[in-house]
Amino acid sequence: MGIFENLSREWTFLSGSMRMLKLVKDLTPETPRTVTDLMEATVRAHADNPAILFEGTTLTWRQLDQMANRMARVALDLGIGRGDVVALLMENRPEFIATWYGLHKIGAVAALINTNLAAAPLAHSIGISGARHIVLGSELADRYATARPLLENAPMVLATGGRVEASEDLDAALAAKAPAPVPPSYREGILAKDKALYIYTSGTTGMPKAANISHLRMQNMFAAFAGSTKGTSRDIMYNVLPLYHSAGGVCALAPAIHAGGAILIKRKFSVSQFWDDCATYKPTLFQYIGELCRYLLNAPPHLKERSHSLRIAIGNGLRPEIWPAFQERFRIPHIIEFYGATEGNVALLNLDGKTGAIGRVPKYLRKKIQVRLVRFDIESEQPVRDPKTGFCIECAPGEAGEAIGKIDSSDPRTSFEGYTRQADSEKKLLRNVFEKNDLWFRTGDLLKADERGYFYFVDRIGDTFRWKGENVATSEVAEAISVYPGVKEANVYGVKVEGADGRAGMASIVAGPEFRMEGLNAHLEKQLPAYARPLFIRLSPEMEITGTFKHRKVELVKEGFNPGTIAEPLYFLEPSAQAYVPMDGALHARIVSGEFKF
Repeated sequence: MGIFENLSREWTFLSGSMRMLKLVKDLTPETPRTVTDLMEATVRAHADNPAILFEGTTLTWRQLDQMANRMARVALDLGIGRGDVVALLMENRPEFIATWYGLHKIGAVAALINTNLAAAPLAHSIGISGARHIVLGSELADRYATARPLLENAPMVLATGGRVEASEDLDAALAAKAPAPVPPSYREGILAKDKALYIYTSGTTGMPKAANISHLRMQNMFAAFAGSTKGTSRDIMYNVLPLYHSAGGVCALAPAIHAGGAILIKRKFSVSQFWDDCATYKPTLFQYIGELCRYLLNAPPHLKERSHSLRIAIGNGLRPEIWPAFQERFRIPHIIEFYGATEGNVALLNLDGKTGAIGRVPKYLRKKIQVRLVRFDIESEQPVRDPKTGFCIECAPGEAGEAIGKIDSSDPRTSFEGYTRQADSEKKLLRNVFEKNDLWFRTGDLLKADERGYFYFVDRIGDTFRWKGENVATSEVAEAISVYPGVKEANVYGVKVEGADGRAGMASIVAGPEFRMEGLNAHLEKQLPAYARPLFIRLSPEMEITGTFKHRKVELVKEGFNPGTIAEPLYFLEPSAQAYVPMDGALHARIVSGEFKF
């Protein structure tokens, strides 16, 4: 890398960082500035600018504010006030944003419920929020009906978008209210440190947890995304991610909220509609999850795929194996990959577009940005401690370890606001890490960093497994499989094999017509060490994903590799043939009997 390129990258990093910090200058936990104050300032400055584009309609900032004012007045009539929680279960549409904005105008808190949940998980999510009211989109009435009998104290239902049995008509109540501004006295005394939202974890390893999101945290998240994208009033953000999650419901809104730009909201992502939408609405920003980029790349060429106005794609999970191809094919000028968890204090941004990196902390900022990687034991799922000192051991450059962030009482940006349940919060804390009584947040992710401070995602703790005495990172194996011709998607996980230590690798693959099983092992031999090559392959018609487009693994792990219970084609890496062969009941019996010595 030449000196001029180094200087250019350094300037990009520093200037972007300064822009972010400027947007939250003087913001502290005790500052009486809320998200509502920020949004109302945008309304005053850009009242007639488009705020939301949705299914052929345009809502200005003034109109969005008026919708929120009506919502605030309805809530007040119902006795909802400061600190009260209202659950929100609704698909992506303008009313979603207007609802929590209106609740914030009177100091209330919105619990953003995952729209993919039903029955017990949905009832659990509503229950732990403590909500006495729920705003329910009529399109999700059937889902809510599966949870209602399980709720100990069922909230009052305010239905929107159509009639719902045993509910109040929210649309009629809103129509009867005045759109005039709600006096700020209703939220008097609300500070930045006070709660604004509950945003839930995915629940892939247990019931969802509700993370506390304060007005301070929301504003810091807004600043990071508005500053990094250099958002202006002319920008339009294309947002297909669910509004109930932090990526789609907070981060993607940031450039528009800070600068008076617009948000193009889609109910769901569509490969076939994406480039037509770009041609029609001319978005300049796109908030992605890595799998969306893969879907677009796997799609046949589209006449309009280069006739767009996108200047930045920003998101997380864009894997290194498809990054250059995605950027080159679609002529995306700049990609900003980020890393962070809804509830965590570790946030990284790759501002200069270095392929594969999720962010950077240069050496001269290590004291200011206290993100560290510590050595980690895969089997115990705990950081390794020095037997002499009892402290954790920081990873060397290139060594994978768990990412942790220091919780510093003197810096509010490092706080961990926790979950609604203290026991859940405690599990994310790590004490006595590098010195006595210090406190750090555990991300639950394995990362590695290079000499220049660039960070790279390795795997999620719990996904990485041990086989033949070695750690296998599922993301790296999936990356190697994904570049094989005909592979559309690959989901890698570890399964137990009778009589063998650790877990053997298995991959669920969605394949296209050009996929050839007979060449797969030869390809993987060039890409991976022997211990990392999957022992089992499962060909699936489609990949099961979460609402935020992450692969589900828990059920796949439980199902294992038994052809007696799995209808999809299964293959085994036969040791003598060194090739994947179809697996039937007889071969499965030989494997579990211990005939093969792994």
